[in-house]
Amino acid sequence: MKAMNEAARDVADVVGRVQGNIRRKKLRKQAALSPLTAIDDPVVAAATLITAIVSENGPVLPQREAVIRLVISEIADKKKTDEAVVYAKWAAAQIDDTTIVIDKLAPFLRERLDVAERNDLLQMVNRAAQGGEKKLEIADQRILRLRQKLGFEVN
Repeated sequence: MKAMNEAARDVADVVGRVQGNIRRKKLRKQAALSPLTAIDDPVVAAATLITAIVSENGPVLPQREAVIRLVISEIADKKKTDEAVVYAKWAAAQIDDTTIVIDKLAPFLRERLDVAERNDLLQMVNRAAQGGEKKLEIADQRILRLRQKLGFEVN
């Protein structure tokens, strides 16, 4: 009886740990999305998307941040650019998976931008990756996913 009781407690402990892990994973996933769900401005969305993509290979260093600011300043005034870049850096640091950022923000931008503006966004991503300390190679699957989520044909 005593051995069966201990075995039942061991099973209950394992089940409890598994349930706890599942709950924590769900909470982490929800928390990862929260910086993105708060975005309601296309300029902030674009800045966050660009920052997430270029920071995938490491932190955003001052020269890269300057390039991101320059790219965003083409579509916003100085105050809006500062606000967008600061939020973008914070949000990108909170979310460790760039595909989540693309999946969440690209449809938001697709709804609010016309075809020419969406093409401009792709060029902005490219310019942000080419400037700074060194040129970054953006993974082809990231650009393909972004193009697809923005509503472009993908071959």
